[in-house]
Amino acid sequence: MGFNYVIEHMEEDEETSKAIPPWVELEYAHMHTFAGPDSQVHFTHLSRASSDSLSIAFAQSDTDSAAAASGKAKAVCHSAGVHELMKDRGVPLSKVCLLDPKAEKALSPEDGDGEFEWFLFGGILGDDPPRDRTSELRVLGFPNRHLGPVQMTTDTALGVTKLVVQDKKRLDEIPYVEFPTIHFNSKESVEMPFRYIANGSEPLLPPGMKELLHEDLNKSFDF
Repeated sequence: MGFNYVIEHMEEDEETSKAIPPWVELEYAHMHTFAGPDSQVHFTHLSRASSDSLSIAFAQSDTDSAAAASGKAKAVCHSAGVHELMKDRGVPLSKVCLLDPKAEKALSPEDGDGEFEWFLFGGILGDDPPRDRTSELRVLGFPNRHLGPVQMTTDTALGVTKLVVQDKKRLDEIPYVEFPTIHFNSKESVEMPFRYIANGSEPLLPPGMKELLHEDLNKSFDF
């Protein structure tokens, strides 16, 4: 059985034809790969430009049949916030778990055994240093869980949540890479200030992210 993963978009979008920055688009696309074909990923509180941008990016792979065939969850974009979506779907507050770094309890496999049906993330979580934008959701009274003491990117947080509640792994059973250095060549590299799921000895990054990081690094040297 899959779950509903909800990312309440908390960036200040510009009302332009391309409101979603490329790195955000890559992380969001990675989320519906992490979630798996039995689940749905909802992106809420999007500006019109952001919703249109993401919807176009996901359109080719997010038909039900295509998503299932590719192993991806169906991704849905919403201009409404999570509360309105819950009301429309008849989902009570008690069935929605907020992933909150300040929660007292850690997420456990048992939380996927009927305790919760939806898992809510405040996107983007991956600020350095953290800005605690989850506080805007915390005050609404959602039950909450944490994923450990180290800051994660939002896509990593969703991937870890899926491994725990659906694949029944405990947080300390998941292999991680913390603060990895991404090497582009013998002279160029960048350190990432987050925890990632490990893919062997490397961090599991969104497809295209390494190339984007290298491009941004090169831009920083342009005068």
